[in-house]
Amino acid sequence: MKREDIYISTIAADGASVAREFGLGLEIAEYCTAWNMDERSNQVRPKVLSQIDGIPERLLHAPFNELFPCAIDPKARELAAFRYRQAIALAKEHGAKKVIIHGGYNPRIYYPVWYVEQSISFWRGFLEADPGVQIVLENVLEEEPGMLRDIVKGVDDPRLRLCLDVGHVNAYSQISVLEWLEAWAPYLSHFHLHNNDGSWDTHSPLDCGTIPMREVVDRAAILCPDATYTLELMEARASVRWLLEGIR
Repeated sequence: MKREDIYISTIAADGASVAREFGLGLEIAEYCTAWNMDERSNQVRPKVLSQIDGIPERLLHAPFNELFPCAIDPKARELAAFRYRQAIALAKEHGAKKVIIHGGYNPRIYYPVWYVEQSISFWRGFLEADPGVQIVLENVLEEEPGMLRDIVKGVDDPRLRLCLDVGHVNAYSQISVLEWLEAWAPYLSHFHLHNNDGSWDTHSPLDCGTIPMREVVDRAAILCPDATYTLELMEARASVRWLLEGIR
């Protein structure tokens, strides 16, 4: 891991100021909620522009509420594609080189085989028009690494890669973060870093939880030397210091 590979999510109250202080990038999170691209755009856009001003390295997190690229209803898939195209347009406008998108799996709705098959079909169709940015699919409720890996492998397009959210793995999977990392390594482009105690997705500081974070980032640096990393935390400064101490 290199300093230039590190980003801070704007969910952190101190995200922009810490990014400037330490020379890091920003992951724009305001558009995780779709209405911020619509009726609240006039209020949100100035805030985003102020945060990213003077910070050249940027990523963008796409909206995720009620968006399911694997949906059974074709109109739901159309909505997902529409929102993702909106996010990609904003990414280009804001100079973001990657767009993070949730895989959309809900274990109480979708059979794993349906999720994989329908997602492959969705993303193949979506990528027929070149997005101009790399899309990275993030795990949330997936309980094992095979499904999202099989989606990206099945689509077989370098514009679609994976984002390993280590906190989500720890909260929602019985398989360790290190096992997910090993399984995903050939397809990994990005990481979301935050910790928890395994019972809930708390977005705790990097050194506060049951994830062996130092071991994870050291192994990731070996397996995925070109990957980028976002600290997805409510407060960033202490975790940035902790992380940078380990890579000097």
